[in-house]
Amino acid sequence: MNRLDTTKRAAVVAALVEGNSLRATSRITGVARMTVEKLLRDLGAACQAFHDETVRNLKTRRVQADEIWAFCYAKRNNVTPAIKEKHPDAGDVWTWTAIDADSKLMVSWLVGGHGSREAYQFISDVSSRLTGRIQLTTDGLSFYWTAVEEVFGQEIDYAILNKIYEGGHNQGRYSPPRFMGATRITKQGHPDAGHISTSFVERQNLTMRMHMRRFTRLTNGFSKKVEMHAASVALHFVYYNFCKVHQSLRVTPAMEAGISDHVWSLQDLITRCLSA
Repeated sequence: MNRLDTTKRAAVVAALVEGNSLRATSRITGVARMTVEKLLRDLGAACQAFHDETVRNLKTRRVQADEIWAFCYAKRNNVTPAIKEKHPDAGDVWTWTAIDADSKLMVSWLVGGHGSREAYQFISDVSSRLTGRIQLTTDGLSFYWTAVEEVFGQEIDYAILNKIYEGGHNQGRYSPPRFMGATRITKQGHPDAGHISTSFVERQNLTMRMHMRRFTRLTNGFSKKVEMHAASVALHFVYYNFCKVHQSLRVTPAMEAGISDHVWSLQDLITRCLSA
């Protein structure tokens, strides 16, 4: 990575954040695949550290949270004992995400499992970045309520949006079930019914699948290592927060949230994160 100048690094990052795989990025830029991988690993870790230090003391008032599924090396049902011994991280990987519904800033994310421990860690991280009382909306995953109660106590307006599908979620292997309706359940405080929604965070899930090859279904671009999966997620979200102009805002989410005063270039992202 040290042999690449900033312009070449920016070309590699531009290919990665637009949804290209490591090998496709190597072909497009002429940079060796292992060099692309090393840049992603180093820059992803730097982006995570930069986010942890910078995205703090937010004046956010409305947060939406959700989880998005992917897998590492092999899907859970295809992981044999032999595969698990050689690749301990093989199987399902979940990315927990929390977005500011007003500024569209990605407040927090967590890459890991889909249980109570991850829910508590995720909600704790969300809380640590905020300065005041918020309204939070999640889906009906039971782990959320326990985590929210332990972390926020009474200091939150929390509601659940339960979506109802015809025949449940498993209508077919690739066919989505028909959406029938949704119920809104107040769990804590006095959330504004007009803002009980997960639309923005679910739209972010689509953005993630479009901008990261590892999340694209029915391809061979899935992650082979959880470390690289987490690095890709971190790079995506810092790029999304600071570099990508949101269509509805006409500025970046970081500018709308008041933690940046201009649109970052990819060179800015590389220089600031790696020097942080």
